[in-house]
Amino acid sequence: MTTTKKFLRLPAVIEATGWSRATIWRKVKAGVLPAPIPIGPKSVAWDAEEIAQWQQRCIDASRGVA
Repeated sequence: MTTTKKFLRLPAVIEATGWSRATIWRKVKAGVLPAPIPIGPKSVAWDAEEIAQWQQRCIDASRGVA
């Protein structure tokens, strides 16, 4: 059985991170933020679970959790 994935478009990633569009693309290029997934010829989206995991790693790092 497959599970349904939720995709986040750029405005949702901007809201989730608090970063600007340019900063998000810089962080993706630097490998800090998960890369988006192509969903069409000129469209990309991020896997919501990957963004949530990234957020949790940031929280854990800020609190010294291994």
